[in-house]
Amino acid sequence: MLPRATASGTRSYRHVPTRPGGGVVAGIVGLVTTATVASGKTSIPSADEAVATAARVLDASDWYLTLPTGSKGKPDTVRPPDLADYSSKWFHANSDKDGIVFTANAGGVTTSGSSYPRTELREMNGAKLAAWSNTKGTHTLTVRQAVTALPAAKPDVVTAQIHDAEDDVLEVRLESGKLIAQYNDGRTDVTLDPRYTLGTPYDLTLTASAGRIRVSYNGVKKLDIAKRGSGWYFKSGSYVQSNASKGDKASAVGVVVIYKIDTKHTS
Repeated sequence: MLPRATASGTRSYRHVPTRPGGGVVAGIVGLVTTATVASGKTSIPSADEAVATAARVLDASDWYLTLPTGSKGKPDTVRPPDLADYSSKWFHANSDKDGIVFTANAGGVTTSGSSYPRTELREMNGAKLAAWSNTKGTHTLTVRQAVTALPAAKPDVVTAQIHDAEDDVLEVRLESGKLIAQYNDGRTDVTLDPRYTLGTPYDLTLTASAGRIRVSYNGVKKLDIAKRGSGWYFKSGSYVQSNASKGDKASAVGVVVIYKIDTKHTS
């Protein structure tokens, strides 16, 4: 049984089938996603190659994964140690085997606190949900990622977050070709790239320390604001900001490829 969780913690449990040896069923061989069709690449690595790629991209013990599947308000999740051996059509190696593809569809299952589906990592602290304060120590997320596909009607996806127990503190999101860092409940944002080209990898650093949040994009500081809080944690992946009510088909997807992701916490 794998626990399901939301921002506030574990809510319930949902069984995810496992293959012999304990890993979660892969089910990706032969899969062709919207992103791979768009890029002209239709070769999907095997399950074993996907697991090997994920090991190079992230430390599976640092994250759990929320998926756009499950039952209403209770999406499936994959926690450590199962994440180290997991792949599916929502989370798998790219054809070059140098990144992990995160796919969320507009018709997918959502958490009880959101109208939008996600295939997204949530930071862990060992076996516990991570929760820290930027009033003490330095907390850093570094990620190299690229957005490769967006829904047509509402082309909007969140790729990285600082979150607290109730809501997002800061989001990095692509909205209709404009990559931004957004805060103050979406009322304020700063532009990271005014004309982002789909498929272009970029380096993102989120730093929270001394009661401030800083955002760097491709090595250039773009945001430095005074904001303090506790119970914070990092998230990253594909949190698509669309659903059927926005005019998108259930099969419309937001796709984000993560090439490297790491967190660092110092006292």
